[in-house]
Amino acid sequence: MPKLPTALMELPCTATAARKATRRLTQLYDDALGPSGLRSTQVAILAELDLRAGDPPTMRELAESLVMDRSSLGHTLRPLERDGLIAFEQSAEDRRRQYVALTRAGKAKFRAASRLWEVAQKRFEDVFGEPEAAKLRATLLSIAHDDRLARLKD
Repeated sequence: MPKLPTALMELPCTATAARKATRRLTQLYDDALGPSGLRSTQVAILAELDLRAGDPPTMRELAESLVMDRSSLGHTLRPLERDGLIAFEQSAEDRRRQYVALTRAGKAKFRAASRLWEVAQKRFEDVFGEPEAAKLRATLLSIAHDDRLARLKD
């Protein structure tokens, strides 16, 4: 493990540490995804929609599963919709409900981007170690989906 400067070790802010790590990882993944024309945030959305292809989510459901606020999600979805990678579909039962769905072009783009994502994932695991990467993912997902933390913002 690299030696940290004393000033960083003395800063006891979990959010700052997480943001710095997130920026470093985002750079790694975005660099690898560059040829696809997508950013890691967009690939994460396409991945979620691909997982839920049989039961497309509403905007609220998608925002919740990605741990994003709806306005940020809407901003991120606009270019995906513009490029024909996602579509908004009205519910047959309730016309006020809209679902976010991956289009055929979106599925193809996601498959191509997934291969590039695997390169970034492998690079990270080569440096950080596969078991450590798995533990880190488990910890981060535990934090992301901990309802106790979500309730603290109120």
